[in-house]
Amino acid sequence: MSKIVFITGASKGFGKIWAEALLKRGDKVAASARNISALADLKSAYGDSILEVKLDVNSREDVFSAVKKIKDHFGRIDVVINNAGFGLFGTTEETSEQQARDQMETNFFGSLWVAQAVLPIMREQRSGHIIQVSSFLGLTTLPLLGLYNASKFAVEGLIETIGSETAHLGIKTTLIEPNGFATDWAGASAVQTSSEITDYDPVRAAFAESGDNPDTWGKPEATVEPVLNIIDSENPPKRILFGRIAYQVINDVYTKRLEDIQNWKQVSIAAHGH
Repeated sequence: MSKIVFITGASKGFGKIWAEALLKRGDKVAASARNISALADLKSAYGDSILEVKLDVNSREDVFSAVKKIKDHFGRIDVVINNAGFGLFGTTEETSEQQARDQMETNFFGSLWVAQAVLPIMREQRSGHIIQVSSFLGLTTLPLLGLYNASKFAVEGLIETIGSETAHLGIKTTLIEPNGFATDWAGASAVQTSSEITDYDPVRAAFAESGDNPDTWGKPEATVEPVLNIIDSENPPKRILFGRIAYQVINDVYTKRLEDIQNWKQVSIAAHGH
């Protein structure tokens, strides 16, 4: 049976690649974007199987209207892929108030609004799957991405909580945690802080050097089969890392965290007080 899949941020990158893969295999896709003209090729190729939805996830009202439109059009929503988001590059000190709020507005609140809008439908269906595109930077951090890191840490907590609240209703949640991929996330879609403090130049230089190796960037097309497997799974993972770098980094980070927890075990227990 074909699935009805709602994908946010579907005009390019992961969102568009996954939308096309789902359409190609016979699923129905509601694809949202701020600029739906970027979806014209998919509409031409797949006709009524795709519903283009103009949407800026920053607007809670617009998100709820879009979800109603999708439900009215297709009759149900089986899967949501919450993919809309962007990266803000710059040190924490250099980040303006507006840039910080914009980053959280899209990456965190946009995901919250989508989840809140689809949950009543999924509760009524007693089924559904919320797939949230997070990042391996929701589990660890990189310099120059402080607000992005924070937005993904927040999204991780949100989606994990939703999963624990809705499991008994037949609703599943999955956090996809990619490393860097060769989309335009770090290019045209990225935002840079407006000021640069020279004391941070060594950090910027080290960061730029770390991204020079093309092997650190995953191939977006390679994510198609993994995403389809997650969607089709009866028991999908609550979290899954995408990419060799993400796996290596997070494995090392968590090994060190567990060591620190054990090394400070007695202090932790003493802090309880009794």
